[in-house]
Amino acid sequence: MRERETMIHVMGIDAGGTKTSCLLADGEGRIVSRARGPGANLQGAGELQVEKVLHELMDEALGDREIVPAAICLGIAGADRQDDHAMVRSIMKRIGFKARVVVVNDALIALESGAPGEPGVVVVSGTGSIAYGRNAAGQAARAGGWGFVLGDEGSGYWIGRAALRAVLRAADYRGPKTLLTPMLLERFQVTQPQALLREVYQHSMKPSVIGGLASSVQGAFDAGDEAAIGILRAAAGELEGAALSVARRLELLGQPSTFILSGGIFRAVPWLEQELQRRLSVAARGSATRVLEREPAEGAVTLALQEARGGARIPIYQD
Repeated sequence: MRERETMIHVMGIDAGGTKTSCLLADGEGRIVSRARGPGANLQGAGELQVEKVLHELMDEALGDREIVPAAICLGIAGADRQDDHAMVRSIMKRIGFKARVVVVNDALIALESGAPGEPGVVVVSGTGSIAYGRNAAGQAARAGGWGFVLGDEGSGYWIGRAALRAVLRAADYRGPKTLLTPMLLERFQVTQPQALLREVYQHSMKPSVIGGLASSVQGAFDAGDEAAIGILRAAAGELEGAALSVARRLELLGQPSTFILSGGIFRAVPWLEQELQRRLSVAARGSATRVLEREPAEGAVTLALQEARGGARIPIYQD
């Protein structure tokens, strides 16, 4: 017999490039159940795969409970773009539940999770990257998030691609010898740098796989490798620049505010966390920088509860 629930429940979903998390929560924000699955990125997976992943995880989170969520908040990359936003809303309409649905950029739910209701900037570095912020006036700004072909500087993909390039440049004698060469050859179980081309092009290597090379770059960095040091310093500069661009446009510099670091790269490459904390403390005096300890999906739960109670507070882009 299905468990019957009468109180209000909501769902918060974080759909990333590598993994997706769906939380079912009660009206007090307490997490009732969790479901996790593969990535649900429109550019990387396509509309049908995104719908499949979301549908399966929402069903799994509900389980045998006889619940119709009052509101659902989905954080997903690309939600700021009109075409992608319309596509995702169409997906959510097909899935059903007849709930109130809020679709936002996944960076917003990470910021809401790390600094609930507060002014601040979140720097996200996973497979992709973006900086996003809001101020006390309810204005928002962003930098980056243009996808792995055109941008995503400082992301796992960006770092992994730079590592592959460093190996190939070393093979051409256009760059220094690097510890990344034996590391990547072993990782892909090949014997020559030229064989990496087959892995990348013929096997259509996914951005998430290339992003996974970031941990090798951290290992080479720790060993003092010149190429790895250059890659990570450049990544830190890109992420710092994106964060300060957002903070500057929102007039947060010089004001009490928070920088939140979110995404798997800050775990895979701990030096980036330390370096950004150092850099931002100098460039944005009076601010605090910390790593997101909660799930971004918990921020989606907060916004879903706001929506169920009359309307989620979504910042408006000032430009």
